Amino acid sequence: MDILWLDQNDVRTLLDMPSAMDAVESAFAQHGRKMVQMPPKSYLYFDSHNGDLRTMPACLEDEDIAGVKIVNVHPDNHNVGLPTVMALVVLNSTTTGAPIALMDGTYLTAIRTGAAGGLAAKYLARPDSHIVGMVGCGTQAHTQLLALSHVFDIEIVKVYSHNKEHSYSFSKRMEEIIGCDIVVKDTPEEVCECDILVTTTPVRNPLVRSEWIRPGTHINAIGADAKGKEELDVNILRKGKIVVDDIAQASHSGEVNVPFSKGLISEKDIHCMLGEVIAGIKTGRNEPDDITIFDSTGLAIQDVATAYMIYRKALHGGIGKRLDLF
Repeated sequence: MDILWLDQNDVRTLLDMPSAMDAVESAFAQHGRKMVQMPPKSYLYFDSHNGDLRTMPACLEDEDIAGVKIVNVHPDNHNVGLPTVMALVVLNSTTTGAPIALMDGTYLTAIRTGAAGGLAAKYLARPDSHIVGMVGCGTQAHTQLLALSHVFDIEIVKVYSHNKEHSYSFSKRMEEIIGCDIVVKDTPEEVCECDILVTTTPVRNPLVRSEWIRPGTHINAIGADAKGKEELDVNILRKGKIVVDDIAQASHSGEVNVPFSKGLISEKDIHCMLGEVIAGIKTGRNEPDDITIFDSTGLAIQDVATAYMIYRKALHGGIGKRLDLF
């Protein structure tokens, strides 16, 4: 028996944002219909190294495929020339349990997370949204904006990072890709004058204040993906409509995890899960002035769905290497 190995170059060749959004949208719809198996991600914390390691298994019952992603988050890796996030995805046959593919998950993770943000905005933001605000200018900001550009006619993007050099580098790079004006701002408050706000920082003290958020704003809260992380003032959550990717996972590692732990909000304050909106089970935005918040923790179903799509493309195109397993 052999296994198909796909390195990062292979994954980049086979994966684009539109196909990722299609795969992730299908996965969320299956999640909304309760047609997936997906325990919350598990963590190993390496406090002395300012990092963690996560395992993320899932099964998509409609597509009859399973798999697991192993991924780290080490914010200090830039000091040694490595990505903050690195990942590996294994796909398994549900018939035998045997691994059928092994692939780089680093690029996959960035793209599938951006895809989820684009889909959340598609279903929750005002259709006439044209101004995007971004707090954070790292890799995830890149894919979030790329996904939004496939859904909305973006006229202007406002960006803020604590590192001005990163802001200008991001602005130059993304202007060439999405073809609109990108303006660097000095404060996060200035960025919040927008239709869609995207936060992609690893902070543990909120950067975005409630009084800065205008009626009708949609927020993609992406950065809080582990216990103790928090980007938004809790009063934003109190006055907004919270849509999570997964309730069990968000409660211990999403934007809501800190307010939950302090008793400031509870599960009854969560409107629904994104998959329920995509599947047509729940409604998202009801009024133009609604403030909607997507709490993204990153789901294993996103990884398995995207990896399975890549695997099928690889087989069709004869891409990758066959490795003997035994």
